[in-house]
Amino acid sequence: FQVLSSLGYHVVTFDYRGWGDSIGSPSERGMTYDALHVFDWIKARSGDNPVYIWGHSLGTGVATNLVRRLCERETPPDALILESPFTNIREEARSHPFSIYRYFPGFDWFFLDPITTSGIKFANDENVKYISCSLLILHAEDDPVVPFHLGKKLYNIAATSRSFRDYKVQFVPFHTDLGYRHKYIYRSPELPRILR
Repeated sequence: FQVLSSLGYHVVTFDYRGWGDSIGSPSERGMTYDALHVFDWIKARSGDNPVYIWGHSLGTGVATNLVRRLCERETPPDALILESPFTNIREEARSHPFSIYRYFPGFDWFFLDPITTSGIKFANDENVKYISCSLLILHAEDDPVVPFHLGKKLYNIAATSRSFRDYKVQFVPFHTDLGYRHKYIYRSPELPRILR
């Protein structure tokens, strides 16, 4: 937030329902609804100023859900920025370093199928096919939480999608030697230049 503020941007963020200071129970549908409500609130107060959506990690799922809906109603943001994104929650859960049981028989049935059947998909890979605004993906090669290959795979899907044919799609990797891992991309001295 401090980096963005220092560049002259106003930053608005909110706690997901059931997290932080927000009441309720988290759900993909509910978090997407809340994000849509926050976007509408901001848009009503921002005048002609550009509005950008930034999602990090799990927030990339909320961000692409939001931006897909905005594009469907023909009110897209000025750009979408995804930091450390995954393709979908199922692939992320399978690739997550804490999923040490993924090699055991029945892992999909026991762990992944309940996630999907409960309605949690966060399908970034599907959503990007319906998004029509500029897209910037930032990912550190040494990310231990969301593997780099998932961010690169998402970029490849977006870059070939017809929905982006009139918009810029960019992937910015951060080399392992930088040590930015999952949550330190903001430390990059190049970030202000990248965002401009």
